[in-house]
Amino acid sequence: MDRSVGAALRRRVSRARRTARRVGRAVRRPGGADVLERRALPLLAVGTALLLTVLFYYPVATVLVESVREAGRLTFGPLVDVLTDEFYVVRVFGFTAWQAFLSTLASVALGLPGAWVLARFDFRGRETLKSLTMVPFVLPSVMVAVGFYATFGASGTLNDALGALGVGGVDLLPSLGAIIVAHAFYNAPLVTRVVTASWESVDAGAVETARSLGASPRRAFRDVVLPQLLPAVLMGATLTFVFTFASFPIVLALGGFQYATVEVFIYSAVQQLDYAEAAALAAVESAVSLTLTALYLRYERRQTAERRDVRPLPRERLVPESWRSAAAWTRERLVSRLAVAGYAAVVVVVFLGPILSMIYASLTVDGQFTLSAYRFLLRRQVSGAAFQVRPLPAVLNSLAFGVATLAVALPMGVSMAVLTTRRFRGRVALDALSMAPLAVSGIVVGLGLLRGLVFGVEAFGYRFSASGPAAIVAAHAVAAYPFVVRNVSPGLDGLDRTLVESARSLGASRVRALLDVELPLVWPGVVAGAAFAFALSVGEFDATVILAEGGNVYTMPVAVERYIGRRLGPATAMGTVLLAVTAASFVVIERVGGGFRG
Repeated sequence: MDRSVGAALRRRVSRARRTARRVGRAVRRPGGADVLERRALPLLAVGTALLLTVLFYYPVATVLVESVREAGRLTFGPLVDVLTDEFYVVRVFGFTAWQAFLSTLASVALGLPGAWVLARFDFRGRETLKSLTMVPFVLPSVMVAVGFYATFGASGTLNDALGALGVGGVDLLPSLGAIIVAHAFYNAPLVTRVVTASWESVDAGAVETARSLGASPRRAFRDVVLPQLLPAVLMGATLTFVFTFASFPIVLALGGFQYATVEVFIYSAVQQLDYAEAAALAAVESAVSLTLTALYLRYERRQTAERRDVRPLPRERLVPESWRSAAAWTRERLVSRLAVAGYAAVVVVVFLGPILSMIYASLTVDGQFTLSAYRFLLRRQVSGAAFQVRPLPAVLNSLAFGVATLAVALPMGVSMAVLTTRRFRGRVALDALSMAPLAVSGIVVGLGLLRGLVFGVEAFGYRFSASGPAAIVAAHAVAAYPFVVRNVSPGLDGLDRTLVESARSLGASRVRALLDVELPLVWPGVVAGAAFAFALSVGEFDATVILAEGGNVYTMPVAVERYIGRRLGPATAMGTVLLAVTAASFVVIERVGGGFRG
């Protein structure tokens, strides 16, 4: 045998023996580490379940119990009153479902062209545009309401533009149309995101087979592509219906009590201290939302299970390489480019218009540039009375609650993502229970926290209660952690398990493999989840407006809502501050998260 070859063989045998010894040591690891590994997952599950029970299930159960109890006795009186009263059934729940249905149609109509552009065309900045599609979804809802108020109100930019053209002004508020367009602003990006992912997973081989059998491009799309897109459209529409059914600040600001939905009636009942009526309305609303969410999760799991590796459809260049070639001027190409340009114009009006109008309204009065709105905020901060809303405490409260929410929601979300991507009995039920906060509105959670933890709970001879800030952080964490789960789970689910097994075979404990192998690989999802959680906390309004009532723990969205009742200028100025803080939060978390990842 050649000397060099023999030496190489001896080295390989030596490495194999060392690996075997490490595996042997791993197998014979001391009992303490083995016990920790075996118990880690159950302990994780128990700890997360306890937090969810205290922060979400107990408050929601408090509301549900109040809907079937009167004067300490079990009765279905409040619930029966709501379900048999024609006013509640037709006017409240019927109108809520009707506006949610129209909002869903508008969101799908606005979102599908976006999915077509992102899935079928290739252009510079496509990935950036894809990321930006989710920005409206995390913008504070009350800020969006102010933006639409500044656009479509009597003194809004729409009337300014009409006046410049010599056309009489219009006042579109309050109106159902404004509510529907605002809901489309919020939820169309969600439809775009879901359908784009589905379109990108269409098998190009199936389309090519249909074309080779004589099908025209239109027939191939109708018979092959469309059936694969419909489930995604249905999922996006279901989620949109759930979110718009429980919409609150947009309806309150753009519709008032003339177009009030069930959320507005719950808020009104709480303000009038009629907790029985509020609880009954909340119970019926939660039942509808939970049922729809359960159907959605069941459908999503079935679609996920049916996914397989496919060859995606090739994308077409949006801008041709040469405008002088004949292929650049075909009728089909021109029609598609005109459609893209038209959709871009609609996007500018619907998505950017309200935000730009809010900033414009904060800087002008009767078309003249002025900083009077910002000077009003400064005067209020310097000389405002204790009972008045001041901007600096609102900013500091929002930031403090956002940091505290991250400290609670991030570990909860990562833990739940680890649990729901493992294979064990009951995983499906656990996943459904963990996603329940998505289906229950912030108003219901806030009402439950108010009636439970804030008012106090008797247990073991003691009375336990949580102050306003703790209750607000609890409500924010419950609302934010499902978004951490949804950002981290796909990364864990698609992780190459052989990497973890290799680490284990080299002696790493299960916890060590999680920290050193899995977590770094899914870190982008963790950072994205953290950004979502912080932004949602900064912009949360539904639960906060109930829990901050009468205290000094108001946040920026609550301050915006309280300024709306007086003049538009201070509300738009405060909304602009809220926009700046939210955008800066995204940048800071992205920088800090990326830097930590190294």
